[in-house]
Amino acid sequence: MNFLFYLAAFALALGILITVHEFGHYIVARTCGVKVLRFSIGFGRPLLLHRAGADRTEWVLAAFPLGGYVKMLDEREAPVPMQELHRAFNRQTVGKRFAIVSAGPIANFLLAILVYWGLFMHGMDELKPLLGTPPANTPAAVAGIREGDLVRRIDGDDVRSAQDLRWHVAKAAIEQRTLHIETINDRQEIAVHKVDLAGLGDVDAGLMERAGLVIFRPRIDSVVGSVEDDSAAARAGIRPDDRIVAVDGRPVTDWTSMVDIVRDRPGRETAVRIERDGRALDLPVVIGTADDNGERIGRLGITPRPDPALRDRMFIEVRHDFAESFVLAVRQTWDTALFSFKAFGRMITGELSWKNLSGPVTIADYAGQSAAMGVSHYIKFIALISISLGVLNLLPIPMLDGGHLMYYTIEFLKGGPVSERIMEIGQQVGLALLLMLMAFAFYNDINRLFG
Repeated sequence: MNFLFYLAAFALALGILITVHEFGHYIVARTCGVKVLRFSIGFGRPLLLHRAGADRTEWVLAAFPLGGYVKMLDEREAPVPMQELHRAFNRQTVGKRFAIVSAGPIANFLLAILVYWGLFMHGMDELKPLLGTPPANTPAAVAGIREGDLVRRIDGDDVRSAQDLRWHVAKAAIEQRTLHIETINDRQEIAVHKVDLAGLGDVDAGLMERAGLVIFRPRIDSVVGSVEDDSAAARAGIRPDDRIVAVDGRPVTDWTSMVDIVRDRPGRETAVRIERDGRALDLPVVIGTADDNGERIGRLGITPRPDPALRDRMFIEVRHDFAESFVLAVRQTWDTALFSFKAFGRMITGELSWKNLSGPVTIADYAGQSAAMGVSHYIKFIALISISLGVLNLLPIPMLDGGHLMYYTIEFLKGGPVSERIMEIGQQVGLALLLMLMAFAFYNDINRLFG
């Protein structure tokens, strides 16, 4: 998948999330009677500017896209005419200011709920939580899990998909606790396994393998199902129903072994032996190239022949009714937000590595990958990042929404506003903390990109 596709997927997701967040501030400010001067997506010099409404609010698209803001009438920023003092933000009650500032993160959480609600009702094809052979000495192997075990419940909660399984594993790893996993095998024997996830390290892509809870990988026959137009395979004359038996003289035992050989030969002319109608043919193929997370890999442009029986074994459609979908959407959003707060707290206390912090490069990569997988996966990604954005903005760091909410809480408790001097110091501390977070995030991005 090319760089521009990933960039477009990232830009679209970011634009949606920033717009929703700032619209939350905007709509509640207007509801509270506050005059809005500017609604900006991005910072810096305006690229597009349109004035509309009775207040001639400026709607702006700015040059630097990583954020946005809603500028309101405020005496602390500029003189306010006497007749409009009642519409200034700083003249509002603590309750109204609290509502306006908290509306941004709340809007992000509401977006996630709406997305999950729709997805749960629409239904999605998900991988079943069918387990493969756990690597030796991993917690799952010690607990007695075997290949072919299907996860039914974890800690009493129903588990319907591999995604549900990963979510439970991530939460348990953050909390350094033991999972009680109920499984059923091909002989319909039910067992409960105690899988201790303490001390597994970072909550990253390798967590499931370190836990030993690897998803079962079936053997897929190396028979071609479809050939992309103008692909390396199409130019070489490979057709649907051809069986690939060797690549570059190396025997092919299944689809995975064929892919592994091809990946290592980007741009090379290679002999591919196929079986067609009982005859063996050697076809010269100039293997195509593709980008995989910054790595140049080989690609033929073919997909395997579908196996309905295998698909039924590996996939399940997860769908719920209207009311149940709403409850599950709220629960999913709450659990994800709580998980994020816990993870951040453990990073502060040193119980979790700062390597788990992701920056814009990693997020852009995930945006492109999810978009390539399909619309449902992409909007699910948007929901997840929307929750993360809401959580980030609620952190009690000056310059973020959470920092302002902290000031308003103190004002409410002490009966008067925080002094200007305290707020100035807070701004400096907040800026330093944000720069530190950004530095960690970019450092992690660079490590993931080149590591």
